[in-house]
Amino acid sequence: KKQLFANLVAQCTEVDAPVSAAPPAPLATYDVVLDAVFGFSFRGAPRPPFDALLEALATTTAPLVSVDTPSGWHVERGPPDAGAVLRPAVLVSLTAPKMCAACFRGRHYVGGRFVPPFIREKYDLRLPPYPGVAQIQELEAWGADGEG
Repeated sequence: KKQLFANLVAQCTEVDAPVSAAPPAPLATYDVVLDAVFGFSFRGAPRPPFDALLEALATTTAPLVSVDTPSGWHVERGPPDAGAVLRPAVLVSLTAPKMCAACFRGRHYVGGRFVPPFIREKYDLRLPPYPGVAQIQELEAWGADGEG
């Protein structure tokens, strides 16, 4: 994993993308904040410097958009019992909503049009219809109050 991280840093450096352990300005100064810190395979309590970053994400007043699974959430059980808890305004699920999305309250989108029918059938994925050439679809009823 360390080599993967080193490769990602090198890739960012090659295209002059700044790499920092902290945001360059207070998060509340941004129009929107994208949460893509951890993926759905994240386990355990976050360690420095990520614990401070999750705390900043959890307390920002800027709208938060999480990709696939809000950082720090368990992919199946949802938000953690302790520590910073992210409550994004928007969730963008990749391929299909994860089980933790049932705990999410907000605008929920899924991008999964490219999933072949045999994969949909194999995993019993209930994906929305995609009109025209749309690649993403809003799920208007999701979680404990809707379908999911």
